[in-house]
Amino acid sequence: MNGVEGEKCGGGAVGRDGEEAAVSLEALRKRMAHFARERDWEQFHSPRNLLLALVGEVGELSEIFQWKGEVPKGLPGWDEAEKEHLGEELADVLLYLVRLSDMCGVDLGKAALRKMEINARKYPVGQCRGSSKKHTCYTSDDKNDSADNTAGQAAKKGT
Repeated sequence: MNGVEGEKCGGGAVGRDGEEAAVSLEALRKRMAHFARERDWEQFHSPRNLLLALVGEVGELSEIFQWKGEVPKGLPGWDEAEKEHLGEELADVLLYLVRLSDMCGVDLGKAALRKMEINARKYPVGQCRGSSKKHTCYTSDDKNDSADNTAGQAAKKGT
């Protein structure tokens, strides 16, 4: 895994209770940049290469769940080695995603928060609670909250 695998990216400070504090996306971004720079791997970290590596890691993550059927929350019946392997693959996906966003100049934390706000408008609690329907099945009070709405309005007008 070019530029990501093997990196210990805890990066959080140890809290008073002896446990590691939560790590920020910014701390991961900085450590990944340093990791790549130290190895002269920045030359390989184009957005395209990172995206393809990310897709490969998602495939590896998918293999863990393949043929297991529905897996309940908490992974009952999984042994510690399986859970550790899952954690490693989840970390690979996260690290590539953080590195990709950095190489694209996207603040991943801000983008995620913005997307959550958009999704909150698309999926109003009062209309979608307990439902898995797509957002197009719900009406929105804010007609300017997405390109989908604009396109939908244009289609209604015949434009």
